[in-house]
Parts: sequence; C-alpha cells; structure tokens
Amino acid sequence: MIIFGTKGYLYQLAILTLVCGRCGNPAAHTLRKRVTKFTLFFVPLFPVSTKFITQCTFCGAEQKVTREQAEQLLAQGTDGPGGQPYGQPQRQPYQGG
Repeated sequence: MIIFGTKGYLYQLAILTLVCGRCGNPAAHTLRKRVTKFTLFFVPLFPVSTKFITQCTFCGAEQKVTREQAEQLLAQGTDGPGGQPYGQPQRQPYQGG
C-alpha cells in the first residue's frame, strides 16, 4: 500500500504599505507565498505549485501576483532601513487548496 498526497505551506514574506485595489485605502498588505508539496508516506518531497498573493489588512481582499511582481514588491520593501523585509519568513501549514 502506497500512501501519497499533498501538503500546503504558507510563507509570510513581507508586510508592505500599498493602496488596495478593492477598498482604495493605503493600508498594510501581507505578501505571502503558498507552496503545495507532493508527499509520499507523509514526507514532503517536491513542490507541485507555488502561488504568490497579497492581502489587504484593512478589508481582507486577496490578489494573486506573479513571481516577478512578488520579487519586485519584496525588493521595494527592503529599500528601508537595514535593507531587510519586515520580520522573518514564517512557515505555517495552511488548510485548503
């Protein structure tokens, strides 16, 4: 019997101040990366998909962004003092697909 499946991971990359496309408020947005990995016998082996999203902390709206847009936003966020993004990337399992 072979047991296989997928498991999702959520990484918070940065917190940026952007103007929300839904509510129009300049608010903090979290830049996150969702990685879905193939598992064999509950051991994650390799990534199946990677998605980048921003979420407005004011209204909760999520917007998908491309890898290039995420890298550009991350680079803009590191132009501040110290050249580091806000906090450290956090690895959090997420439920859903």
